[in-house]
Amino acid sequence: MSMPTGTSSTRRRSQFRPCIDLHGGLVKQIVGGTLGTDDSKLQTNFVATQSPKEFAEMYRDNNLTGGHVIKLGPGNDDAAREALAAWPGGLQVGGGIQISNAQEWIDVGAEKVIVTSALFPKQKFSLEQLQAFSQTVGKDRLVVDVSCRKRGDKWIVAMNKWQDLTDMEVNRESISMLEQYCSELLIHAADVEGLCQGIDEELVQHLSDLELVDQLSKGKVDLTYGSSLDIFGGKTVKFDDLVKLSHRMRDD
Repeated sequence: MSMPTGTSSTRRRSQFRPCIDLHGGLVKQIVGGTLGTDDSKLQTNFVATQSPKEFAEMYRDNNLTGGHVIKLGPGNDDAAREALAAWPGGLQVGGGIQISNAQEWIDVGAEKVIVTSALFPKQKFSLEQLQAFSQTVGKDRLVVDVSCRKRGDKWIVAMNKWQDLTDMEVNRESISMLEQYCSELLIHAADVEGLCQGIDEELVQHLSDLELVDQLSKGKVDLTYGSSLDIFGGKTVKFDDLVKLSHRMRDD
């Protein structure tokens, strides 16, 4: 899910945001909770025969804006650059983004950079790091990933491929603070990522199917589909149907 910050009072509609998840240089769909340092435990739902460039071109040709390229671990930089080159300014990029390389990714075609782990040295949130990122690339070019796991009745931001919990709870106070420095929040419910179980409705409501997300969030949350989507081998959601619905909602 993507959540634009500073949304105006004008009623916007939720949109479908496409994704390109990269692992080992290939486009894959992975059960998020199995990501870690031991690839023998990795559960992979789908490995694409198409290149990252081909996916980027498909999104470009269907005018699907605001999609993200996520580098899941090392060995994905070339694949990410390939996707960005196919649609300069049309995709965001995340995974291993540091203050030292953030502007470089903007320069090679990323619309925005997505940051996660760099904001949490030793799993502790650093406002100074967030401010430095915002100053380096500008608020409008920065997306903060607050992907989370549920612990008890709280959602806690997770880092390092969602394996390590940080000291940040996803709530009204943390979101209000973060949105001062970025243009969007990217939110994965890591406990259901890749399980084809649909959206985490409770999380969407806590944050205040596309139409359901639109209703629950009052248009403030956009949605990304992964393993359930037919272009990623899924049988639940058709890409063409999502494109038509998203364009219709955009034009309403």
